[in-house]
Amino acid sequence: MDRIVGGKYKLGRKIRSESFVTVHQATDVNTLEIVAVKIENNKKRHPELRYEAKLYDTLLRGRGKRGIPGIKWSGVDGEDNILVMDLLGPSLEDLFVSCGRKFQLKTVLMLADQMITRIEYVHSRGILHRDIKPGNFLMGMGEKASEVYIIDFGVAKRFWDLNRHIPYRENKKAIIGTLHFATCIAHLKIEQSRRDDLVSLGYVLLYFLRGSLPWQGLKYRTAMQKHEKVCEMKSSTPIESLRFDERPDYGFLKRLFQELFTREGFEFDYIYDWTILDQLSQNSKTQPHVLPAHGESSSAAASKRYGKTSR
Repeated sequence: MDRIVGGKYKLGRKIRSESFVTVHQATDVNTLEIVAVKIENNKKRHPELRYEAKLYDTLLRGRGKRGIPGIKWSGVDGEDNILVMDLLGPSLEDLFVSCGRKFQLKTVLMLADQMITRIEYVHSRGILHRDIKPGNFLMGMGEKASEVYIIDFGVAKRFWDLNRHIPYRENKKAIIGTLHFATCIAHLKIEQSRRDDLVSLGYVLLYFLRGSLPWQGLKYRTAMQKHEKVCEMKSSTPIESLRFDERPDYGFLKRLFQELFTREGFEFDYIYDWTILDQLSQNSKTQPHVLPAHGESSSAAASKRYGKTSR
């Protein structure tokens, strides 16, 4: 018999699975609305879902909550913590893979504008994400298919408490974040702040443009050795950093990307690399294929038909 959680959400196919956590597509048996259900076994050593639900509540009560998925229900069902939320489209990681692991400059710049806006809003609500990576940004569905959403606040943290910034700390117990996109500060187990979310976003954008990051694919005998080497490689390219409690200039960062967008002569039409591939696929029966040149991604070849490519 199909499982029903929250009194009315009938579980369907599994969307993704991690240790102790699964995400399913589900149907509201009363309205037939399709939703996403995140399930966390409460036997998990450090349960996160109930805390994550509280953070979503904080985010959804603020002005400018665009790009934050709506929450339908949260609570405990049997031995599981449950979070029912809006069903979204594919993650940027999934789309990146479908486009041959390379995005054109236009797509990266359009994404950067929205991603900075999402992070700025999260910070405005006193919250650090602490796990900025391609898999934690999803596209919307239907009329909102061109909008970027930010998700997964399981390791997020409030940095603003009682009208003051949390204090600087070293020797944290664990490394928070995903290896390839975490900052050196995270590797060194130092308290993170707003600057870390933005540095991680910088790694994400480079990943989209390059196809990979220099420290990916390294093999070492131990996880700690790998963390040390990755941190060393990241440190070899020094960047000007903000003070621990300094507010980033989000507007300045967005203007840098917007000015490059204008110089390249792009049109902000929300036609991404995957949009082009979908159009090409739909027209393949009536129009000749665009074959990629040697060393060119399929999305770049498709862009020749549907719009300007990056130089």
